[in-house]
Amino acid sequence: MEEQEIYGKLFEKIPLYNEGHLDVLLQSLNDESSKMMLISAVTYAYQRGIFSLAECEVISKSIRTIQKKKDGN
Repeated sequence: MEEQEIYGKLFEKIPLYNEGHLDVLLQSLNDESSKMMLISAVTYAYQRGIFSLAECEVISKSIRTIQKKKDGN
């Protein structure tokens, strides 16, 4: 099977394979994929030092809470 060439990446994690792929991605967002996008975006910004220490703590706790509920723990 031939690998598709990546056109770009969202948050340096989520691959886009062509110009129209972003539109497809946006139209297909549901609750679960929306949460994944938000977590990816926040993680991306955090890794680049965008937030203060207090903001990082709130974001970190929020992500852990969402993931815990998602995992059923």
